[in-house]
Amino acid sequence: MSEHLNCGEMLYGLSDYIDGEAKQAICDAIEAHMAECPDCRVMVDTLRKTIHLYRQQDSQRELPEDVRARLFYSLDMNEWLDRSSPRTDLA
Repeated sequence: MSEHLNCGEMLYGLSDYIDGEAKQAICDAIEAHMAECPDCRVMVDTLRKTIHLYRQQDSQRELPEDVRARLFYSLDMNEWLDRSSPRTDLA
């Protein structure tokens, strides 16, 4: 990974970065990019918060099917949703 990442290149190492599993060089490159890119900084912060909220969720609770469908639809995960459960009315 190059020292000066563009927004698209940053995404390749983002999962490991968020999980604390990325190599130091990748962390440094992502942090350098975020220092200069407010959009990516907001995106990473939002992703961290989303992961934190998900992990706090009671493991016994599940999202209602209509909420789950709208969430996956808005995240553009339609293909995964189509494979994992019957399609619900998203309107």
